[in-house]
Order: sequence, then structure tokens, then C-alpha cells
Amino acid sequence: MLDILQVLSHSLQINPNKETPTLRIPQTPYTIQLMDTMEARETIVKDFAANSERIIKEAMKWAPHWTRSHLMEYVNQVPVSDWHHSGLSMAIESLVQWGPQNSFSSPLSIVMLEKRPKCVKSDTCRVLTTSTMRNKYIGEVIGMQNVYEDKSKLADLLMQRVWHACKERSDALHKDSLWQATALLISMKEQNRNLLHCIAWSQVELFTIDAMRTAVDCWQWLITSRPELEVRFLQEMVSAWKCTVQKKLGLFSVTVLQCNPLAAYEGCSLSPDPPFVKPHAIWVQFVSELVETIKYSSYEKVEMLASLIHHSLAMSVGAEPPPMTRHVAAIGVRFKLLTCGLSLLQGDILPKCLAKNVLRERIYCCCLDYFCKPVACPTQDMNDLREDITILVRFWQTLHFDKKYLKASDVSDLDVGSTSPLSAVNNNNELARPNDFNRPTTGWINTVPLSNSSATLSRRSAKSKRVPLADNFVKCYLKKRNLILELLAVEIEFLIVWHNPMNRPELVLPGEENIASWRAKTITEKQWHDNTRLAWDIAPALAVYLPTRFRTNDAIINEIKSHTQMSPTSVFHIPEALQYLATTEAILSDSPKLVNMLTWAAVTPIQALAYFSRQFPSHPISAQYAVRVLSSYPADAVLFYIPQLVQALRHDKMGYVTEFIKYIAKKSQIVAHQLIWNMKTNMYIDEDMQQKDPTLFEVLESLVTSILTDISGPAKLFYEREFDFFDKITSISGEIRNFPKGPERRKACLEALSRIKVQPGCYLPSNPEAMVLDIDYKSGIPMQSAAKAPYLARFKVAKIGIKELENMAMAISENDSKLENYSFGPEMWQAAIFKVGDDVRQDMLALQVISIFKNIFQTVGLDLYLFPYRVVATAPGCGVIECVPNAKSRDQLGRQTDIGMYEYFLKKYGDESTKEFQNARRNFIISMAAYSVVGFLLQIKDRHNGNIMLDTDGHIIHIDFGFMFESSPGGNLGFEPDIKLTDEMVMIMGGKMEAPPFKWFSDLCVQAYLAVRPQSEAIISLVSLMLDTGLPCFRGQTIKLLRGRFSPGVTDKEAAAYMLQIIRNSFLNFRTHAYDMIQYYQNQIPY
Repeated sequence: MLDILQVLSHSLQINPNKETPTLRIPQTPYTIQLMDTMEARETIVKDFAANSERIIKEAMKWAPHWTRSHLMEYVNQVPVSDWHHSGLSMAIESLVQWGPQNSFSSPLSIVMLEKRPKCVKSDTCRVLTTSTMRNKYIGEVIGMQNVYEDKSKLADLLMQRVWHACKERSDALHKDSLWQATALLISMKEQNRNLLHCIAWSQVELFTIDAMRTAVDCWQWLITSRPELEVRFLQEMVSAWKCTVQKKLGLFSVTVLQCNPLAAYEGCSLSPDPPFVKPHAIWVQFVSELVETIKYSSYEKVEMLASLIHHSLAMSVGAEPPPMTRHVAAIGVRFKLLTCGLSLLQGDILPKCLAKNVLRERIYCCCLDYFCKPVACPTQDMNDLREDITILVRFWQTLHFDKKYLKASDVSDLDVGSTSPLSAVNNNNELARPNDFNRPTTGWINTVPLSNSSATLSRRSAKSKRVPLADNFVKCYLKKRNLILELLAVEIEFLIVWHNPMNRPELVLPGEENIASWRAKTITEKQWHDNTRLAWDIAPALAVYLPTRFRTNDAIINEIKSHTQMSPTSVFHIPEALQYLATTEAILSDSPKLVNMLTWAAVTPIQALAYFSRQFPSHPISAQYAVRVLSSYPADAVLFYIPQLVQALRHDKMGYVTEFIKYIAKKSQIVAHQLIWNMKTNMYIDEDMQQKDPTLFEVLESLVTSILTDISGPAKLFYEREFDFFDKITSISGEIRNFPKGPERRKACLEALSRIKVQPGCYLPSNPEAMVLDIDYKSGIPMQSAAKAPYLARFKVAKIGIKELENMAMAISENDSKLENYSFGPEMWQAAIFKVGDDVRQDMLALQVISIFKNIFQTVGLDLYLFPYRVVATAPGCGVIECVPNAKSRDQLGRQTDIGMYEYFLKKYGDESTKEFQNARRNFIISMAAYSVVGFLLQIKDRHNGNIMLDTDGHIIHIDFGFMFESSPGGNLGFEPDIKLTDEMVMIMGGKMEAPPFKWFSDLCVQAYLAVRPQSEAIISLVSLMLDTGLPCFRGQTIKLLRGRFSPGVTDKEAAAYMLQIIRNSFLNFRTHAYDMIQYYQNQIPY
């Protein structure tokens, strides 16, 4: 086309009054007869140039990288000369003007792209560098060929270099050697299959992003320069792809089981560990464009790509481990590949045969298999997430149009006895393979009846039965399609809300309105029942996770309960399915199906403990299951739930919890110590130890006696040493109580502290992973209370871990060693407050929830900051409170500086343009967002400036949780707003709601809220187990109100809007200012 344009433009230079010549098109047998007037020639050139531009522009839209590769090759092939070349000009202009955007700009919206200059958006630099690379390596290879007369030896040498680079795991060496190998293959007239194999396979060995990009660049160069090698190359490339499937690389990797945020233990990793799918993403993009370029040109090539897709998609749903990773980070690659498959199906290029129906079945299976897991928050960055959402929306639209391609004629026109055109399907026996639970293959998964008798039907009988059978297949496909569309719409909506919580116009994606319209449709209860039954028939795992996507839909839940209780063995490997078997009704009626609990997959520790709470009736099977689950976790995972474990004794009518406590106390001495402290705390219901707890006193006393009786040898020495050390520390309060406040009490405190000697192998109850090495004898500071005598002291500690501390303490007991004989890790000073006369169990509960929230945020990769400092109750009205390091209260800052928080930031970190201020503001926002969500959900009140701290990095940290849930100052008036957002806080975040920092704060609040919602029932169980403690925060409606704040019955989009409304209502709320004024006038706390 560009050569024709050049010939036509050349015609304008020929005199029309002379004999009209016939011009030949270069490299073709065709000629052009020119018109005999200049006007006609100019019109033809103008029209042809316009049409050429339109064709190139359209090609850039459908296959940008391939079009660019062809244009670059054209530019390189045109010989250099002094005369003007119109085709060359158009090629270069097209590359610059319509070339694809770079990878950073392509996911952005039109609104955002319009704000950026073209040089930032375009990928022109890549065009030039790629073109330069092609010329460079062609030149190098020509030079090599002059040195090596035998090209086969040169080919062997370059192949050795490629494989050596792979062996050395060097992307730089691989890039250089692969470009050279490709240049050699292009310059050779004959085919070298070994060299072609090397070019198509090397990236599999390295499987890195750079190696994959290099490979794709070389592949595009090879195909555009040597199109006759394309078929051979595709054979090799498809084989290489299949190798990644077999080796379980990237998209097909087995996902590493992540530590549950509700069952964290020492040494576990909570950070997201997404599969490494980026190389496959680059490869799938290459395949996707390849499909668009060849699907109407070569059936042979289409057949090979169809084989690749067949081999990638397993015809199974819910299998464990899954054949393709279900991780949310791989969602874009998965559905991009599925879009390629649908494109082939809807292109009407595959023959109407069994293979076509099998391909559709595989695509539907792969879609549904993704949803056989709980809802997961995205871990990819915002650019990647935006691109993934775009892919999902495109696939949803493509699948939505699939209805018109599901014709009875397509499905029924099957020749079972004929040979399938795809060899991959010929040898595939998956259709006859039973699933993991030995269920027969007579269900939906069969695309056609495979009985041999069908081949013996007469022509007449086959024809008469074919159409009704085909109609049933079409109806079945449509049901599955509708189910997939529903599931995908929910997933897309969630990802969109996560990506754009505030629904900003510049972040809106094309196609969002279609998803919103689909979600707005009313679905009848019968349709929900039908969808749930269909999901169960496809895969029970798919059905079990439906309620997590379609929130609290009674029709779905009732249907799943029915199926689970009829066939519990189908889902006994799924912990989340237990709630549908072990219901209150089933336990009360002593259902015979409950026996399946004994072999059920383990739930989290707090969900196991819930069977010993008000939430469930007592039953021996549920009790046995709960104890089995608790025993399966490491001791330090159970350590976190000791307050709930002790409270579970209230509902332990059969003694299972009692026996478990004895077992876990023997398993870990530190757990035994923490149990003893907590049980002593809960023996009495008053701080003066006068009123015994009528339910727990005798049980706890007996248990403490039993644990102490069982301790012997080194363990007993460890216990005596630890409790003697801590008793001496806490006894200081009693010694200084009789001294008047002021210097005398301070002097008495320092004297008492000086008499305590550090014993080897001891720790603070609040810090069981850190061994105490020394005491700062000058640090004793009595606190403000007059009647009670709490005080603060500092200790030098070495954080060595719970297990290591226990092992070291036991070794010290055995050998009577001193601390000097052991080497420790990093040492630090830890301050702690030893409180007397205050019940700290409520603080313990609040900080437990904060710790769980912190684990959740880490698990989903949310950049939020919480500091759950440690608090441990050691006796009625007594406890240890860990101090927040490097931090001062807002009250202290106000007294010391007499300026606002915003002015303090400016004074400490510099003006807003400095890097220090921006880092501090970032830290302030990520902590402010986290504590805002925590404060709202737990309804933490009394948020005056004495209870809000700032550390040296700018993080805000909340302390003192004496008022929460249903209690608040002033007789539980609930005067304060849900979130404390004062004017000085808002100033740090930009000064107004429209400021970018405040928008980011709002986004983080919504994301944090969406992240914790799936764990709402676990949080509710945690709180429920503490209801009988008599803490002042419980006033009868705690659980009902807490569940309501999680918005269990609304969609993610509605939940995001709800959280944003909470922020708006709290923004500069007059009640915040009024409460700070009250605190100032009553307690002289600055604001």
C-alpha cells in the first residue's frame, strides 16, 4: 500500500501532456495506468493517501504492536536516497502520530491523558530504539558472517550464547544474544529449525519480564521480516507455551497458601505474595494481537492458536490445586486469554465441530473456576488494576454478546464420528474424567453425549433427536453464561470501587455504565435459587462462595444450606462451608450430619472458639471439632486469643476447653504464664478481689492449680523466676502508695526500683518475645493518680521471639547460666506503665481488634499504619501497658509549643514543599485513615487530645480505649462524631475535602473498610466471647450495632458510599470542637 502511494505521488512529477506511462508497483507483478490530467492524478493521490491513513489508523487500533513492527520493517527496507519517498513519510508519520501509547499511559482515562503532553504519553522512543536495535544487530550479524564462513557454526555459537545467558540468569546477556540470533535467522536464506527453536523457547528458561519483552520484540521482527517462517515459529511458540503449563509457571503456578490474618503466628508472612504472571501477561498480549491479525487469513495458524488455548484451559471447576491460579493479581491475564478464545469462537472461523463446543466449554469452566474462592482485595498497583478492570469489562461485553452466537445449528451440527481438526482435542480424554469427588460426568460438564451408540443411530433417528438435544445445550450454555455475567459484574464492581472509591470522573472507565445497568436489574428469588442450584451442580465450591459475593441473600444461603446438609462430603474440604452445616438449628436438633464436622477443614481459632460462646448451643461434636482446630495451630497463634479462651470456659459444659487449656499450657510455658495471669484477672468481678465470679472462680482456681502442679523441673524454675520478678515490679505500687504525690513519691519509686535485680530469662507480660536485660533505675515515674499508684519504668530488652525466649529461659533454668553467656539480637529500651486500680481488659479487647485489622491490611497490601501497643491484665484491676515509643500526646505538644498541629508540622518538618513535610503528611494520612475506620467500627470515644499521640515520623496513634461500643463520656450520650476530624487535622491533609491529600485519605478509608468487611463475623465472634465479662462497653445492643456498622447486606459500591458519608458527616463536625472545649475547661487539655 505504501509502495502504491509512492508510485502515485511520483506520478505528480510526470508531465501529463506527454505520453501517459504505465508504472510498476515494486516487488509485485502489478502495474498502474496513470490518468492523463494532473487534476485527476492529484485527486487519486489525495483519496488514496486518506484511505491509507484510515487503514493504518484502524490497524493501530486492533493490533498496534504488529502494525508498528510492520511499519518499522518497511522503514528499514526502503533504501536511503536523496529523493522524496511518500510511503516512507507516511510510515514514519503513522508511527509518530498514531502509534500506541506507552505502558504507563495506556491504562489511563481520556480525561487524564488530555492533561498530559504527547511526549509523556507516546511510545515513540520505543519505536526508535527498536528500529535502532534491528539495524544494529543486522549490522553485527553481517560482520560475524564475514568472519565465519560456515553459517551453521555461527548459528551454533549464538545459540550457545543464548542458553548460557539463561543458565547464568542474566537478562542483559539474554537480550544481546537473542537479538543476534534473531538477526542471523532473518539474514539466512535457508531455515534453521534449531535456531528457530532457541528464539521461541529461551524465555521459558529465564521467565522474567525483561526476557519476555526481548522475546516478543524479536518474534515481531522475525515474523514481519520472514513471514514464510511464521507457521514454523508458531509451532515452536505454542510448544513453549505448553511447557510453561506443564512446569506450572506464572499463570499456571500453584498459589502459596497465605497466612490467615486471624491466625497469625511468629515468623509467618502476612504480606501479599502474588504469583509472578507479568511474563505471561506480555505473552498473552502478543497472542491476543496475533489472533486479531490471523483469524481471517490462515486457518492453519488459527488452529495452532486454538490448540494453545485448549491446552491452557482445563475442563474442571473447583479442582484443588487449581490448574490456573485464582489469585486476583492474575485476573487480567486469565481473562485476556479467555477473550482470545471467545474471539476465535465468535469470529466464525472455527468449523462447526466438537472442538468448537469443547473450547466454549473450557472458556466457561475457566471463568467459573476463578470464583471458587473467597472475595479477595486486589494487590496490584493502580495502573495494573485499571488495565485489569478494562480487560474484565471487555470480556464481560464479549461474553454478553455470546448469546447471539449460541445457535442450535452451531451446537447440534456435530459429527461425533469425524476427526477433530485440533490434535489437542483428539487425544484429550478430560470429558470422561470424573472430578475430585468421584461424581459422574453426566452433569453439565459434558458438551455432547459421548456414548458409542450415538454413532449407530440411523440417519433419520439422529436427525429427529438432534434439534431438541441442541436446544437443551443452548439453554444450558445460556444459564451458565448468565451466571458468569452475574459473578463477573460483582467482581468488576468491587474492583472499580477499590480503584475509584469516590467515583472521580477522571478515573471512570469505559463500559462501567453497562456493568452498573446490569447490576441494577432485579433478580427474582426463583432465579437466585436456580443460579445457586446450577452453581452447586457445576462445583460445590463455586456455590459455597456465592454469599460472599451476593451479600446476605437469603435465597442463596438457604439453597446452600440445603445442599450442604444433604451432601456435606462435597464441601468438607472448604472451611467456609461449615457455617451451612453447623447451624444453630442443626445443633439443637442433633442432626446426624454433624458427625462430618470431625473431619472438616480447620476454621480460624476465633471461629473455633465461637462454638463455646452465646452464638452456638453446646454440643459434643462441635466442641470436639473446635478443640481439634485449636490444637492444630501453633501455640503462639492461640496465645493471641487467651482472653477469649478463658471466657469460653463459661460455656464449656463438657470440659473440652478445660482439657485444651491444660494441653496448651504444657505445650508452651509462655502460654501457661499468660493463661495464669488472665485467669487470675477473671476470678473476681471487682478490683478489690472481694466478689468472686460465680461462674468462673472455681473453674479458674482449679485450672491454675492444675497447671502449676504439672509444672516441674526447668519449667518450674522459669515460672518461679518470671513471677517473682514481675511480682517485685508490681509491688512497687503498694510501696509508694502511702507517700504523698510529688518528689517524695518519686523518690520512693526510684528507691524501690533500685532494689530489684534483673533475673536471667525473664520478660515483661506485655512483651513475651523480648527478654529483659536491664532496668533503667532512673526511669521510675509515678503517674498522676493519687489513690492508686501506677508508675512508669524503662527496661532494656532484646527481641528474640517467643520460641527462642522460651528455649533460652529453659536452658538458663537447666544450666543456671547468666545472661552474659548468651548472644542477643538488637537491643532497645522499652517503657511500660504498671497500672493498679484500672481494669485494662477493655483496652486489651480494642487492641486485639486493632491487631487483627493491622494483619488484614498487611495481607491485602494496603499501605496503612496501626500501632497496636501491648496491654496485658495480670490481676483484677492490675495490668501492664506498653508505651508508644518516640511519641508525644497532642496534649503534650500543645503545652510545650502552644501551637496547632498543622503549625507543629510546619515547624518540625518545614513548609509543604519540603520532602520531610510530605513524608510526614503521608505518614499522618495512612495512620489517620486506619484509625478513622477502627474508631468508627468500634465507636471509640473520649478522643480528646490527651488520647491522641503523634510520633516523630508524623503517624497519629490513638491510646486509652476506656470508652467504646455503647459507652461514652457524659452518661453514654454518644456526643462525639464517628471520626475525629478537627480543622488542624484537615489542614495537614490539604485544608479542604477537594484537596488531593484529603481525597487520598478518603480513598484509603474506603479501601480499609472494604478490606475488613469480609472478616466482620470473626470480629463479631471475638467481641461476643467477651460479653459476659461485665465490661462497661457492653450495654445489650453491642453485637447488633457492631454488625450494622459493617453493612453486611449492601453491595461494595453502597458500602463505599456509606463510608464516604461517615467521613462527610465527621468533617469539621461542631461536636468535635465542642468536646475538645469541654475537655479544656474541665481537665485543662489544650486543643
